[in-house]
Amino acid sequence: MLRRWGWVMLIFGLLGSGGPATAGEIRLPPPVFTGQVPVEEALKARRTVRHFARRSLTPAQVGQLLWATDGVSDPRGFRTAPSAGATFPLELYLVVGERGVEGVPAGVYRYLPAPHALAPVTPGDLRVAVARASLHQGWMAEAPVMIVIAADYRRCTARYGQRGIRYTHMEVGHAGQNLFLQAEALGLGAGIVGAFEDQALAGILKLPREHEPLLIMPVGYK
Repeated sequence: MLRRWGWVMLIFGLLGSGGPATAGEIRLPPPVFTGQVPVEEALKARRTVRHFARRSLTPAQVGQLLWATDGVSDPRGFRTAPSAGATFPLELYLVVGERGVEGVPAGVYRYLPAPHALAPVTPGDLRVAVARASLHQGWMAEAPVMIVIAADYRRCTARYGQRGIRYTHMEVGHAGQNLFLQAEALGLGAGIVGAFEDQALAGILKLPREHEPLLIMPVGYK
């Protein structure tokens, strides 16, 4: 199973990036910087969505969502979400359901902002497990993907002390709103969940000990 998983990662990375993939990464299609939906229209239309159609997303849509949430937007490494002192404490994890994203196997992936790529963490459709850890909110498992925003507080507290925790929480809010608006601009909908068992969720996603989950946002067609 793991051997097959690795080969799928390599093949998809080669197709998606236009060049060789490294360490099994899936290279995502590059983000676009112009769209057809004005920001004012996205703001007016944005609502929390809790029901999703059974329809797959494309790698381009997923890449655009992740980039908009907290991707690199400047050659100097700055991100789409403002970060106190450019400490960038946030980490994004993508939970992909069975047939959730065209050409991407079900599993958990870590988003790598610099190469705009996905690194596989663990295979398998874990949406139901995530929903159970989120106080049994079954509607979450309808979404083809979930984006989990985690934080490594040390990156910010090393510079700002305990106040870095507050700055990190502010940054999660910025990133979440970015995701809401980008989903709306793509004709998608997003939900938002902050009620979950932290340790259970971290265990399901195989998060490193220093990555603390703060927010889950299911995304898909309304």
